[in-house]
Amino acid sequence: MTEIPMRTKGAWNKDTILGMNAQKPGKAYSAQNLMTLQNRARGISDEPAQNTQSEISGNRSQSMRQRETGRMQQTPSSETQNLVMQIPSFAHPIQKGQKVLLSGTEVSRRLDICFGWNSTNEGCDVDVSAFLLGENGKVIGDDWFVFYGQTKSPDGSVTWEVDGQADREVIHLDIAGMNPAVRKVVFVLTINEAFEKKLHFGMLKDAYIRILDHGDRTELASFQMTDYYTNVISMMIGEIYLHNNNWKFHGIGNGVTKDLAGLCELYGVQVSNG
Repeated sequence: MTEIPMRTKGAWNKDTILGMNAQKPGKAYSAQNLMTLQNRARGISDEPAQNTQSEISGNRSQSMRQRETGRMQQTPSSETQNLVMQIPSFAHPIQKGQKVLLSGTEVSRRLDICFGWNSTNEGCDVDVSAFLLGENGKVIGDDWFVFYGQTKSPDGSVTWEVDGQADREVIHLDIAGMNPAVRKVVFVLTINEAFEKKLHFGMLKDAYIRILDHGDRTELASFQMTDYYTNVISMMIGEIYLHNNNWKFHGIGNGVTKDLAGLCELYGVQVSNG
């Protein structure tokens, strides 16, 4: 089993994934254990933590919002102001289920996969994940998925960051540098702590994925979700996949009632119960 650099050696632990899902760091850190990772990501020293669980979650939410204020408008829709994202104009939108060609002689092999959304419930904290799948529809290894707790694929071809120029989260993808065993990359939006807080995708709106040329920021394709299901907490918003030696984009917009740990199991990431 492959060693995952963001944790100690061994299989993903379900409780560990859930813990990271509840307290995601703002950026990646190299750490030997989960507590060190969480503390460093929040700017807390390696001394024994004095913060309560609620204080830590509050600090994390505040820091995330502070990073977003430069590209969001604050709209006082309630007693507490919610950060509302301005949805960009889409140059090449596609419909749900539509598939379009991405790669070609004139298309850059370096892409920026950009994500955005708004919420009608301030408790909805959305995460982006990318699963790198082989021909069998499963990850090619346990560490071949990218998210806030593991911000780079083993080959370095896929990287995650929270700050985009006009988006909430961005995944950078270098097709030329990607492991040839990867045949598909699925992009998923997941509501953090949805089970615990009774949240669902009916509380979101304006969710989109857009694919930009990394060099000149030209939009190659985009998809804005139209269906927001109240019985799901994770949405497969889109995917890029290899077909006849060409990379294509598929706007999906379908969901499942699975959290991050459930998605790992769905896509073949080994998850243990202890």
